[in-house]
Amino acid sequence: MRNDAQWRSLVFTLAQRTQRIDASGIRRVFDLARSLKNPINLSIGQPDFDVPEAVKAAAIQAIERGDNKYTPTQGIAELRQQLRQGEHARSGREWQDDELIITSGVSGGLFLALLALINEGDEVIIPDPYFVMYKHLVAMFGGVPVYLDTYDSDFGIDPQRLESLLTSRTKLLLLNSPANPTGRVLSSEELQAIAAVCARHQLPVLSDEIYSAFAYVPAPSMSAYYPHTLVLGGYSKSHGMTGWRLGWAAGPSHLIQAMAKVQQYSFVCAPSLTQYASLACPDVNIAPAIATYQAKRDLMVEALGDTFRLAPPQGAFYMWAQPPEPWTGESFAEAAIADGVLIIPGSVFSERKSHFRMCYTVPDDQLRAGCEKLVALAQRGPQ
Repeated sequence: MRNDAQWRSLVFTLAQRTQRIDASGIRRVFDLARSLKNPINLSIGQPDFDVPEAVKAAAIQAIERGDNKYTPTQGIAELRQQLRQGEHARSGREWQDDELIITSGVSGGLFLALLALINEGDEVIIPDPYFVMYKHLVAMFGGVPVYLDTYDSDFGIDPQRLESLLTSRTKLLLLNSPANPTGRVLSSEELQAIAAVCARHQLPVLSDEIYSAFAYVPAPSMSAYYPHTLVLGGYSKSHGMTGWRLGWAAGPSHLIQAMAKVQQYSFVCAPSLTQYASLACPDVNIAPAIATYQAKRDLMVEALGDTFRLAPPQGAFYMWAQPPEPWTGESFAEAAIADGVLIIPGSVFSERKSHFRMCYTVPDDQLRAGCEKLVALAQRGPQ
């Protein structure tokens, strides 16, 4: 006789799209962290500073004013205006009112954009390494991830290799600069070379620029060089608001309107309080926080550079490292976690298993202690 669990599993049959995606490897490390006593956690991809006081105050004022209801699907007008001005300052491009939408984080923007763009069988070119969400959302919506290997091009984009991957089914190029997990920033020369390939083939670009504030070298926007670009940005990382879910998308009007239509039947709108609070973000001086993270980056490079092969950490707050042989990224991450240092195996972000990712979003004393443990482990070798 069937038990209740078996009966429920038969009644609620899962859609095939749920089989196209895996549970996040990052979340598995988070779950493991709960079983360890006082681990050094270099796995969390979010700032360790709090939301600025001015932004908190703006949120409280919004609550007390009664701004707690739905907003327009596209977002409140004053925030859209603020963000259009901000994007213009970054790229020099003029954005119209119908070319920007407020989203529930950049992840929400990715969801809306890919759902609005991808048909069954469409190919999406994703540079490898990549943010963990990219390939899973593409696959969930019926698309086919096509990986552009960047390991031998210093984690930049080789234009010839990009062009060689294009087929009649190619729908989109997905960029991320500054990049998670590598920290790589694409220069203006690199973006212009990518734009030339895309222009020849009329290939649209989705450019995830959530880490633009965390750039230790110039970090131009793809939209400055290529008109067929959808830019995704947000205040979540730059202002310590990861749980507040505030992002935006700027791009061609017809795509933004399609994303708004999808948002009507999914997120409805970005959180109202976060939208009103975000009006205070431009008044906050985040330069000290960025300088602090650059110093943390320098600490990590000095501590690890002689032992590990590091990707160019030019932005964001990640270190992408290859341990010395005979370690693999997988075996090293497993041993490090067992030793009380939480890092993410590279296969979460790549089709290769050679590297691992660290975040330097913890106090300096923990960074130093973690680096000491990782260096000692690498030198000791697999047991």
